[in-house]
Amino acid sequence: MRILLTNDDGIHAPGLKVLEGIAGQFSDDIWICAPDEEQSGMGHALTLARPVRLRKHDDRRFSVTGTPTDAVTMGMRKVMDAQPDVILSGVNRGANLADDITYSGTVSAAIEGALAGIRSIALSQVYAKEGMGADVPFSAAIEWGAKVLAPLLDTPLPQRTLVNVNFPPLPPAEVKGIRAVRQGFHDYSRGTVVEGRDPRGFKYYWFGLEAIEHTLDHGTDLEAIDEGYISVTPLQLDLTHHSSLGALADRFTS
Repeated sequence: MRILLTNDDGIHAPGLKVLEGIAGQFSDDIWICAPDEEQSGMGHALTLARPVRLRKHDDRRFSVTGTPTDAVTMGMRKVMDAQPDVILSGVNRGANLADDITYSGTVSAAIEGALAGIRSIALSQVYAKEGMGADVPFSAAIEWGAKVLAPLLDTPLPQRTLVNVNFPPLPPAEVKGIRAVRQGFHDYSRGTVVEGRDPRGFKYYWFGLEAIEHTLDHGTDLEAIDEGYISVTPLQLDLTHHSSLGALADRFTS
């Protein structure tokens, strides 16, 4: 099995090292192509207005001056000598749950893989305390990563789908198990924008996420993490709201 690893936290992120250890339990044919610096919140952005540069760190380890989407594209088209069988993205430092997946570079890297017809899985480690910086404990992901991946690597999945995995902020022994759940929803209406001034006196603004409300509906990724389970959520790339098609068709029928 040929595996391509990527992330949105950058080539030197500790979560990528964790992912290498997890992937190494399934294959020794592992390639890495990740952004050269953190690209959190970049979503499915593709670099178009400037060139992307590729840096070789060793024979199967590369970084790009671009987004997670750029990294997957370069990994498939310029780094590897053949298409990967699997793309793994992560392990992200922080949650990618509910509506956050629309912003997530981690999930978007997996989306790019799914668009290419490759089995793609995004993995994220939730952590409990804000302000921890890089000191996020990945122990749950380290202990449970292979247990989650094993069935995901051979379960039949439709084309243009991917899987989003989140590990709860718990020691491995306290993780209750694994749940297959749907995507939850956040309440972003109270999100904060922090205003400040730089040393030259100019204003700047910083988006804050601490006030976001979680809606713990039954059967969602948010509920699973809140109750101490690993969440596994299949995602589809068809964003069509099919139940609205009929009503819109009626409005435009002459």
